[in-house]
Amino acid sequence: MKLPPVAPLRRKSRCRWWFAALIVLCACAAQLSDAAQTFREVDDIALADESRGEDWLAFGRTYSEQRFSPLTQINTSNVGGLAVDWYLDLPNDRGLVSTPLVVDGVLYFNGSMNIVRAVDAATGALLWEYDPKVMERASSRRSRVGWDHNRGIGFWKGKVYLATWDGVLVALDAATGGELWSTATIDPDLHYFITGAPKIFKGKVLVGNGGTELGASRGYVTAYDAETGEQAWRFWIVPGNPADGFENDAMAMAAETWTGEWWKYGGGGNAWHGFTYDADLDVLYVGTGNGSPWNRKIRSPGGGDNLFLSSIVALDPDTGEYLWHYQTNPGETWDYNSNMDIVLADLTIEGRDVKAILHAPKNGFFYVIDRQTGKLISAEPFTEVTWATGIDLATGRPIEVPGARFEDRPAAVAPGPNGAHSWHAMSYSPMTGLAYMPVLHQSVTYSDEGIDLAGWRSPLRQEFSTGVSTIASSPSRADGVRGSLQAWDPVRQELAWEIPLHGYWNPGTMTTAGNLVFQGRADGNFVAYDANSGEELWMFDLGLGISAPPITYAINGRQYLALLVGWGGSLAAFGGELGASHGWAYGVHERRLVVFSLDGGVALPALPPPEVPVPIRSADFELDVALARQGAGGYRMCVHCHGGGALASGMAPDLRASRVVLSDIAFATVVRDGSRLARGMPAYPELTDEELLALRHYIRRQAERAANGDSR
Repeated sequence: MKLPPVAPLRRKSRCRWWFAALIVLCACAAQLSDAAQTFREVDDIALADESRGEDWLAFGRTYSEQRFSPLTQINTSNVGGLAVDWYLDLPNDRGLVSTPLVVDGVLYFNGSMNIVRAVDAATGALLWEYDPKVMERASSRRSRVGWDHNRGIGFWKGKVYLATWDGVLVALDAATGGELWSTATIDPDLHYFITGAPKIFKGKVLVGNGGTELGASRGYVTAYDAETGEQAWRFWIVPGNPADGFENDAMAMAAETWTGEWWKYGGGGNAWHGFTYDADLDVLYVGTGNGSPWNRKIRSPGGGDNLFLSSIVALDPDTGEYLWHYQTNPGETWDYNSNMDIVLADLTIEGRDVKAILHAPKNGFFYVIDRQTGKLISAEPFTEVTWATGIDLATGRPIEVPGARFEDRPAAVAPGPNGAHSWHAMSYSPMTGLAYMPVLHQSVTYSDEGIDLAGWRSPLRQEFSTGVSTIASSPSRADGVRGSLQAWDPVRQELAWEIPLHGYWNPGTMTTAGNLVFQGRADGNFVAYDANSGEELWMFDLGLGISAPPITYAINGRQYLALLVGWGGSLAAFGGELGASHGWAYGVHERRLVVFSLDGGVALPALPPPEVPVPIRSADFELDVALARQGAGGYRMCVHCHGGGALASGMAPDLRASRVVLSDIAFATVVRDGSRLARGMPAYPELTDEELLALRHYIRRQAERAANGDSR
């Protein structure tokens, strides 16, 4: 355990020094001892208690996943007085997307490389830090996707739980940060990885995984004993090879909805986010992913619904047994997964009390589902939707637009593969009856022209592979707005209010009984809105793009707001133009945990202004166009961090402005030998000299194009 930082001591006798140190030790021990008494209360009862506003106990605060706080000290009348109370610089972090937890005055959060920290929630003093040392395992190919960020951790009876991106589930002592147990959750030879928060319920820890686009991926979720780490049960999301037999009746049923030899492609369905435990009904809901590959013509050439892709699947939390499902996209083929939030709410619809699920997945429809039966109540589009004209309420199935599956020719479809709503958190206020979510407005042209559908193969991959081409992307709104904050009425199924936003990768929301909605923005602003009207009431410029959702908590009668500030996440890296448009250059802007209160008065040091890297021209590097074309294929393994087209986003260096690329020795040392593992750059020992050379020529071609004003 690390002690809280203290002011430097003046020259004193050795006795006085030891006495001062003893006081600090005793104070810290007392704090952790007191906390340990409360830890035992964080269980099913606490997580089902919506009135416990002092703490933030889980990803969505409580089991309902509403991200609603009953605290009212900060409200519409005084929110304009918010100021920084304390902050913690995080110089070694990059993409910060997670939800902190607060338990009895201690704030826990995870940052880059799955490092977990515990700090005093009233002062920011560091209590302990745990480093799972994931980069020491970076020789694994799965370390090359999603390696930097994670959406959160879990807490249960004095233990903190994290799932590392290379698939290890770890339990820590919440008082000391000491490791209690760890267990591998994925096959080390397959390209699974974890970026989501574990879900804890009834003494079990549930984890899923990602990897759909990396080949041969068959999705599953696994529950582990929270005390020992032993596997309790596993539920496979799609069926495997029938010749091997099916794990249960649900898989046998699902297999009837597939055709061809789907198991050779993995099938997909990976559940990497969207887990909700319903304490009222004692049911677990799992949101599932898209197909592997995306293109159904490849994985299931004879058609079929392909269960349980893009679904909400209800399971028995004790055994993992299948109960029911609702599929949002039968036969999914656009990357319209249903891994988004599954929020529980008690609604009154047409005079009837309904225990409902609120779900706004990628496909652009807002679903209200009866969680007792799994039956659809209503579904309406909340953004521009061109792949379907509506949802048939009698069957629950979408009414697809002919040609939207790019059967014979390319098809322009909205939403795009980034979705109308992605993993950025949605919140719900039982006071206003509104759901608050960041929305994307994007249209993409899909095609599989030029792809060998019959001969397509999916070996274990290290690059992104989908079986489709997305030719062009454009805003789906006539006014060109790419992103917005929406307040949605789930009973009336209509928009209550909307705020257009700059960019389209804005983070999640939180709402409170103070009649407020809080959201950070990609442009670096942290904003409070009136929850009823959407009126902007307060704004604070944090000087760096925000990707994490805020939380709130209270200590000794003071309400705090906490937010991790660090532009990041998958699209922040993959979509390099996003970060570049804001000027969030790599290594320029300090990452931070910033906490506000009405009594705050701390001056937050200003960050450097936005900066756009300048591509380097080099007369000494003679470009070979043929090698550059060859390197374009190899660069696919780099886009997750360095951006498409080598247009970096701030998550990693802009290679067009890197002098390392100009030297064959330096480039090989970094890329193949892993000299920058400690800084998050994985090693690629399998690359040949020719492949490295081709990569360099591709990057230099992109640099020359950019220097000449060509953005291709």
